[in-house]
Amino acid sequence: MHPFQSVLVPPAAVAIAWFGQNSFALQDAAGTMVLIDPYFPHDRPAEKFLHADPPLDEAQLEADFILLTHDHSDHTCVETLGRIHRAFPDTEYVGPAESIERLKAAGIDEALLRVIAAGESAELGTMTAHAVWSKPPGGAPADGIAAPGVQHLGYVVRAGGIGVYVTGDLIRTFAEHEELLAPVAALAPEIGLLTTHPAEGEFPFFEGSVKMARRLGLKAAVPAHYDCFVKRTYDPAEWAALLAPAGPRPIIIPYGGWIVYPRPGEGR
Repeated sequence: MHPFQSVLVPPAAVAIAWFGQNSFALQDAAGTMVLIDPYFPHDRPAEKFLHADPPLDEAQLEADFILLTHDHSDHTCVETLGRIHRAFPDTEYVGPAESIERLKAAGIDEALLRVIAAGESAELGTMTAHAVWSKPPGGAPADGIAAPGVQHLGYVVRAGGIGVYVTGDLIRTFAEHEELLAPVAALAPEIGLLTTHPAEGEFPFFEGSVKMARRLGLKAAVPAHYDCFVKRTYDPAEWAALLAPAGPRPIIIPYGGWIVYPRPGEGR
């Protein structure tokens, strides 16, 4: 059993584990376990991957639900999801239509699959996931950004009474679009798991990530989408430095590690 499985989560708190890239796990006081975008391929050539071994053995961490943001191979990884399904055949999967179609084609029982769209919600045991757009389906022509090839969702997951915002792969100019910010802000997330990159250009640069976090009124923020690929990583400390002193509070989760938010005795 993975040690995260046995983390004691107080009421009105949520445990958050990070396994590189956009792979997170959430666990609440009731023991409900949700994996987000699990990506643990076994073939890991050194020229592509920073780590020679996957961050965990899928058979060691039993998830009740898998939540998928979009149908790209590092977010909807059929290899990883197939191993999860073989180890835990009752695990359920929730995601956009393209991701669910891919899992259906891979042979996962339709009874375990649920399609979710922006503006909808899904009950995940004692948690609830609210889907929002990360990239508008029509792109952002005024920003020179074309329409994405697949739906890109983010989620505000309500766990232990806390709103955890998972951005997925969001549009670079997200912070400039009130029509994208408003549905997230209305769900009042406290902590954000934010995809960013200092130079790549698909996602918000560090400054845009900070602006977005502040406009949403987040109390804490965790950087995501790094420490996986050799050519797509960054130093999270540089991102964190931009949040201080005005906030929100930056939290850097170590690769393969976890936090309990808020910590026992810590105010929200």
